[in-house]
This record gives sequence, C-alpha cells and structure tokens, in this order.
Amino acid sequence: MSVNTTNQVHERLDAVYRSESRHVLATLIRLLGDFDLAEEALHDAFASAMEQWPRDGLPSNPRAWLVSAGRFKAIDAMRRRARFDASLAELAERLDADSPDAATVPDDEGIEDDRLRLIFTCCHPALPSEARMALTLREVCGLTTEEIAHAFLSAPTTVAQRIVRAKAKIKNAKIPYQVPSRADLPDRLDTVLHVIYLVFNEGYSASSGESLTRSDLSGEAIRLGRLLMELLPEPEVVGLLALMLLQESRRVARASATGELILLEDQDRSLWNRDQITEGLALVRRALSSQRVGPYTLQASIAAVHAESPSAATTDWGQIVELYGLLARVEPSPVVDLNRAVAVAMRDGPSAGLALIDTILARGDLEDYHLVHAARADLCRRLGRTTEARTSYERALSLTQQEPERRFLERRLRELS
Repeated sequence: MSVNTTNQVHERLDAVYRSESRHVLATLIRLLGDFDLAEEALHDAFASAMEQWPRDGLPSNPRAWLVSAGRFKAIDAMRRRARFDASLAELAERLDADSPDAATVPDDEGIEDDRLRLIFTCCHPALPSEARMALTLREVCGLTTEEIAHAFLSAPTTVAQRIVRAKAKIKNAKIPYQVPSRADLPDRLDTVLHVIYLVFNEGYSASSGESLTRSDLSGEAIRLGRLLMELLPEPEVVGLLALMLLQESRRVARASATGELILLEDQDRSLWNRDQITEGLALVRRALSSQRVGPYTLQASIAAVHAESPSAATTDWGQIVELYGLLARVEPSPVVDLNRAVAVAMRDGPSAGLALIDTILARGDLEDYHLVHAARADLCRRLGRTTEARTSYERALSLTQQEPERRFLERRLRELS
C-alpha cells in the first residue's frame, strides 16, 4: 500500500474513532458486562485497526469490525489472566460461546441503540446523583474529566473519584445493562434528562478549548433526546428536545468566520436554522398543551420567544422576565436568577439588572462563575462605570477556559482603555 493510501486509511481511522468510538464502547459494555474491560477492549480494537486496516483495507462495516475485534481481544485477555483468577476463564468461555451476532440483537423493548441502554445504566438510582451525571458524560459521550469538572464546577480529582466509585458500584451490585421497564422509567427520567442537557450544553458552549461549540456533542444530545421521546413522550422529554433544537438553531450565528464570539443581540438571525426553529416551536406547543409544565418546557418557552423575535430590540423581554420568574419557582438556582437579572436589564435598563446581579454576588453565589462577572462588567460598561467594568471583565477573564470567550473579554477590556 502506498504512503498516500496509508495516510488516507489513518485519516479515515481517526474519523471513525471520532464518530464511532462511543457507539463501539457502549456495545462492548453490553457484551462484556464491565466498563473497564470494555474500555480496554475498545483501545485494543483501535490498535488492531491501526495495524490491519492500512494492510488489508477498510472493512465494509467499521463499527461491526471494531466491536468484533474488541470482543475477541477481551476474551483473549481474560484467558491470559485466567491463571491468576479462575473466574475469568469461565467468563471467557461464556463470552466465546455467545452468538457472533450479539452486537446487533435488540433488547426486549425493541431499542437497538446501545448508547440509550448505557445512559440508563449510568443513571441507575443506586448511584449518587452527581456520580450518575459524571459517569454518563464520561462513558456515553467521551468528555474528559476536566470538561466534566467544569460542567459541575468541581475539582477534576473529585469527578475522577466519582467515576471510579460509580463503576465499582455497578459491577459489585450487578446493576443490569438495560433500558428499564416502562413502569420504572418515570422515576429514572429526571436524571437522564439532566445528563442529556449537560451533554448538550457542553456541545453548545464548550467548557474549554479553541472552539466555541462542539457540534458532535450537541448533535448527540439531540439524537438521544429524540430516542428518549420515542420511548417515553412525556411533556418534559418533549420540552427538553424543543429547548435543544431552539438553542442549536443559533449555533452558526454564534461565531464569526474566524471563530470570534457573537452575542445574541448582535447575531445575524437570517443564519438561524429555520427548520430547527419550526420543529422546536411545534414541540413547545405540544409540551405546553399537556398542562404539566416543568423546567425544560419553561426554558424552551424562553428560547421560543427569542426564536420568534426578528431582532433583540423587538424581543418581548417582559414575557421573558415572567418566564424566568416561573422557572425560579419551579427550579430555583443562582444561574436562573442571573438570567432573569440580564432579562430585567434588557427590559428596565442596566441599573435594574446590575442591582440584581450584585444581590446574587452579595449572598455568595456564583463567585467563581465567569458569566456572572462578564454580565456585571457589561452592565457597568453600559452605565459608564469603567473602573468597575474593568475589574469585572478581569475577574471573568481569570475564570474562563474557552479561547473565543477569552478573546471576547480581552477585546472588551481593550475597548475600555
């Protein structure tokens, strides 16, 4: 095989890893029944592909090839270790006796997507809530420990410990790798929705790195949301999918051609994805018609107001303030208070919004959250309070890890000078 062809195979393998590795891992976890064993098998499968594909050519079905290779690698590894642990020999024989088509067999519910099955396993009620979310983000979506820590506003070491303990709990308690029965689904739903939305947020606004967004993650969250809605079309499932679609519709307009951050009020709304908006608005109406309005449906309703407004100036900020007030009662949080404060500033002027933000900070909330300081800086800038604006911009800059946001804040600081 020529050098050019080999390079093409390696590029293709890299693309397969980005698009298929989490799918392959989910299926290997189902087949092997062990997170760590499946992760090792995944790495071994890609190592084999790196060796064989340049020589033998690309397989017609890369995902199936990788699942098969990973499964056989795991069986071989267990047999090698069997002399130290007799139970591994029995497990290896059982896995070897399984049908070679096991990776494609759907479960009793007819759900063929192993990643959906995996997310419910990771969100099992036997696990602590924060561990469920950390494990799902790591195993289902492949986020790094640092990215998860940023999403939780936690230390990476804390998140790593949660993941290790969650894996051990699943193994020791023999938590089943399956979609729960329909009778058990509602009790498991809140955490699953929370996890999917955390995944979406990491894709919609990446916690760190050179890119403002990660469309692979936001697209994956929307795909999981669609699958979940097919399985359980509850109002909040519909509301979450609506929210993700309406937010994702703005993605192209949120950054310039050179990757610079563009605020909502400055975005070219002709770039917003009208198909996603149309679908999202229809889903909002569907969720609201149930008369069981939860936090995701309220957030989707706020996104719908933005989506239906031709410009920032014509946005019904009064309605948005009211919706944030409802959201604060349904699911109170400092971040909701911050978003309401920004909406109040748009409705009543920067002084009114600044007073609310200062109240949030005075009670000790969000001190290490860069967006609260960025919002405060912007309102001070609008009020001509340059010294305060500079201090808040510098504080926000010290906290953000995303390069487009850093460049935006640095530009604002230069403008103040």
